[in-house]
Amino acid sequence: MQRTSDIAFSPAVKAAQERYGSRGHFERRGDWPVAITEDLAGFLGQATTLYLATASAQGQPYMQHRGGPPGFLRVLDERTLAFADFAGNRQYVTVGNLDENPQAMLFVMDYETRRRVKLWGTARYVEDDPALIERLFPAGYAARGERAILFEVAAWDVNCRQHIPQLYPADAVTAAIGALETRIRALEAENEMLRRRLVA
Repeated sequence: MQRTSDIAFSPAVKAAQERYGSRGHFERRGDWPVAITEDLAGFLGQATTLYLATASAQGQPYMQHRGGPPGFLRVLDERTLAFADFAGNRQYVTVGNLDENPQAMLFVMDYETRRRVKLWGTARYVEDDPALIERLFPAGYAARGERAILFEVAAWDVNCRQHIPQLYPADAVTAAIGALETRIRALEAENEMLRRRLVA
């Protein structure tokens, strides 16, 4: 019987799972979801970091980081994701791979909440639709959009948070430190005033 998890669990993978004792767990767990749920859409809409994996026709893998402000990754419908592809190092490995092999994967990370989501599917790029690229481009973001990447979801899965380091955005840390410093100054001033009153 074909299962959506078979997109990742090839016969060789299943054999390895049998060998190491985890196959029964995945058999009981059943199919992976294929539609983008409301919860998943909320998570993806807040994402600032993802990794896009592609492969050449010969199977040579490549993974590329893509990031932006919350909302740069858009849910177009229950099976389609999209984002503006910003100008980068001009190697075009992803573009070349997609020209000959549409199989792709998104690995979306949230280091702050230590959550990760894996999405399998196919991807394509669109360069001749300026309106689409503009619609996907984050407002006020300092970058140049070269194309749109559209990703059709075939299956997705959520990993456990084991071993994910908890990292916070620099601007959030700066704001938290600023608030603490302001509070410390206020407490120091209050302490100094109370000390003067005691002396008086």
